[in-house]
Amino acid sequence: MTGYTRETLAKARRLRGEMTDAERKLWSVLRKRQIEGAKFRRQQPIGPFVADFVCQEQRLIIEADGGQHAENLADARRTEFLEGVGYRVLRFWNNDILNNLDGVAQVIANELSTPHPAQAPPESPSPSRGEGIGAING
Repeated sequence: MTGYTRETLAKARRLRGEMTDAERKLWSVLRKRQIEGAKFRRQQPIGPFVADFVCQEQRLIIEADGGQHAENLADARRTEFLEGVGYRVLRFWNNDILNNLDGVAQVIANELSTPHPAQAPPESPSPSRGEGIGAING
């Protein structure tokens, strides 16, 4: 998805150079397809927002959150937007990343091995969309 502004792109570039300790540590296990072979990008613009880490193929966003994110209404709106455009969003507290990286990586691996609802094949053909046996004979 594009739709981001030059300002959002500039912010993403700046954030790549200013990663937090937790983001750096998480990036060390997300880069180079280390988890389930998934390719992640860091500080990726999506619409008006910059996601910490994104796997486009799996439509998965990983956010590393510090204390400023506790009960943050802006984060709730951001997550709602990102889910509305087809992403799953996983959030981890910086403390969990710094102190339990293996556990965080396992949660991410589990999420990556679960098909995204938007990517799951339909359970059966839909006659209303012209699919199935009736469509062939009709």
